[in-house]
Amino acid sequence: MIPAAGLGTRMLPLTKAQPKEMLPILDKPAIQYVVEEAVASGISDILIITGKGKRAVEDHFSRNIELETFLKARGKEGELQKIRDTDIDADIFFVQQKEPRGLGDALLFAEKHVGSEPFVLMLGDDIIFDEVPAAKQLINIYWKYNRPVIGIEDVENKEIPRYGIIKSTGEPAEGLFDIEDIVEKPAIEDAPSNHAIIGRYLLTPEIFTYLRKTETDAGGELQLTDALRMYNREHRMFGLRFGGTRVDTGNLEGWLSANITAARFFRPEIYRSLLEKHA
Repeated sequence: MIPAAGLGTRMLPLTKAQPKEMLPILDKPAIQYVVEEAVASGISDILIITGKGKRAVEDHFSRNIELETFLKARGKEGELQKIRDTDIDADIFFVQQKEPRGLGDALLFAEKHVGSEPFVLMLGDDIIFDEVPAAKQLINIYWKYNRPVIGIEDVENKEIPRYGIIKSTGEPAEGLFDIEDIVEKPAIEDAPSNHAIIGRYLLTPEIFTYLRKTETDAGGELQLTDALRMYNREHRMFGLRFGGTRVDTGNLEGWLSANITAARFFRPEIYRSLLEKHA
């Protein structure tokens, strides 16, 4: 499940007339990296939660026969192949969140689609570059321990107030934290650690029960972190510290960093050329 209903206010004015998920990272929109990660992890059923003004996301993952015919008629085989490379080997479905009421509310739209199966929640703002896809790492842990697991990254102290922070029991083994509690966006002096929750979760359908028990916050939003905290008191979850490189594309600095990182991973000739020009 990939939520893509947010307004992208941190990226204005870039996102005034286009979805933040469609901002380019190198030569592909940001959301395509997340979808490709899901497919590379063995996931073949993807639900994208969209909102008003997000039609471009649906159009991107639909075939454009008119454009393909135009390119083929003019012998533009290279461009035609680029279009066909966006075809995803998975079933992609779309559901619209009527108004932006928080990540927890968006997740509730996936309940009927999920049914009784465990599922991976992937936030489109976070792109993770790693040899083993981040979602696959979560899936491997779930099948080994049969316990929900969420992605963790150590952040600098100044970044702590931007994240949900975990309190864990003991030292991590296999990169796994036994989560004792979760604190949403604490002050630096109140944080139990610098282990931050990032945008990858492997959850089970029980989370929907806890979401319905969760009250909205002062801004009228339903926060997933509150439901996770309630769930963890009764069932316990793991936190998995990822390797690789993660970038938050939801702000200007992160978006620029994502372009540089993508060039380093996928187009090293462009990366080297830029280094030489700006040395």
